[in-house]
Amino acid sequence: MNKSGKLTELFFFKFSSDLVPSIMSNLLNPDAIFSNNEMSLSDIEIYGFDYDYTLVFYSKHLHTLIYNAARDLLINEHRYPAEIRKYDYDPNFAIRGLHYDVHRALLMKIDAFHYIQLGTVYRGLSVVPDEEVIAMYDGSHVPLEQMSDFYGKSSHGHTMKQFMDIFSLPEMTLLSCVNEYFLKNNIDYEPVHLYKDVKDSIRDVHIKGIMYRAIEADIEKYICYAEQTRAVLAKLADHGKKMFLITNSPSSFVEKGMKFIVGKDWRDLFDVVIVQADKPSFFNDKRRPFRKVNEKGVLLWDKIHKLQKGQIYKQGNLYEFLKLTGWRGSKVLYFGDHIYSDLADLTLKHGWRTGAIIPELRSEIKIMNTEQYIQTMTWLQTLTGLLEHMQVHRDPDSQMILDEWKKERKEMREMTRNFFNSQFGSLFRTDQNPTYFLRRLSRFADIYMASLSCLLNYDPYYTFYPRRTPLQHELPTWSDQLCTGTFRIPFLQEMAQVK
Repeated sequence: MNKSGKLTELFFFKFSSDLVPSIMSNLLNPDAIFSNNEMSLSDIEIYGFDYDYTLVFYSKHLHTLIYNAARDLLINEHRYPAEIRKYDYDPNFAIRGLHYDVHRALLMKIDAFHYIQLGTVYRGLSVVPDEEVIAMYDGSHVPLEQMSDFYGKSSHGHTMKQFMDIFSLPEMTLLSCVNEYFLKNNIDYEPVHLYKDVKDSIRDVHIKGIMYRAIEADIEKYICYAEQTRAVLAKLADHGKKMFLITNSPSSFVEKGMKFIVGKDWRDLFDVVIVQADKPSFFNDKRRPFRKVNEKGVLLWDKIHKLQKGQIYKQGNLYEFLKLTGWRGSKVLYFGDHIYSDLADLTLKHGWRTGAIIPELRSEIKIMNTEQYIQTMTWLQTLTGLLEHMQVHRDPDSQMILDEWKKERKEMREMTRNFFNSQFGSLFRTDQNPTYFLRRLSRFADIYMASLSCLLNYDPYYTFYPRRTPLQHELPTWSDQLCTGTFRIPFLQEMAQVK
């Protein structure tokens, strides 16, 4: 295959290069809404929302605040060495959706089939060699019983924790930095204790009100006003839609934030407001009744017979919510950023339609729209097609060429990862497969988008249709073949005969 193989490579390199202009003329819109399941907005009568990273977005300063506050709690309350203060928050280190092996203190990216993406396993701030990873896990597959539980937690024997919350980015970074300090200084420590202490410190930043007080004291520093939340809510209200808010955040915090981004009359837009709901327990625990919160933030003791517009309620549960409102089934669409805590139970147990807010989507699409990325991905897919169809040649010269292609493919995969995040790559893909994050997103969200402002691009009667992508055993259309680098076998056989 030596001569013909080189000619084939040259031909397909030119062929893939010629595809780039046509792909560049059909770029994705970062402000589009994407559909996993067919859904018509004309069927939606009631819209529900989470608060943090759904109705309100935060500036880059917030994660630094959470990281610094949790680091101080580790030092002051858990007696960790003061020297960990030299590790500042790095916003470019981690991405959402990563798994953490609690017992081995390893942060990693796992695909939809429970396979670890080699090259993305970190102990502290250093990548773990592939050979060591394979030795530790007897390969790169993580068995089901070791994976995180339904809500992404490490419990009941599960040794993996999945970080799905946007607020978890500082937690992953702090874990990695403290691990790094212990490793660099040859300090013997128990990884399970470290994980629990960091988790408790991050929790206390919220529970003790540290984060809430800081945001309320300097709201313009921490809250981004530009996400057009008011315009979205006003549009839905103008079309007669009912709206409700269910959040884990406290009353005064939500009140000040909504006044800032929506206005003093924000409660007039919502039919029901529930704070400190304790999701996901809110969706499963039938025991907790609602409590009314008065204007001074005091909890009242009277029994709740009706959820009234303009009032704020605390705690409660979804079963009581459904009883008091009658808002059931597929006429309800709920938006949230946490795939497990916000969306999973609603779609699986209650039949609500669900919308995921994925802020990272906008930046990833912008990267995917660049000519450099398109050129790289087009040639990467072409190389994969060449390897698949030319592997039948077993002579030494052919194997040498195939080895060169494999090496080039590996290098290009690393290049592709670096387009998004130099440690872990894209939120949505490993080298080839969807990530475990995307698998859960596809299962629990009917639609997904970068922010609620994307709704402004659609009328309230629009139907979202998921694109029909060919299954592995289905015949793709010619346009699919061009875009994916999957080529006709007869054509390749013709090229293989070139002398």
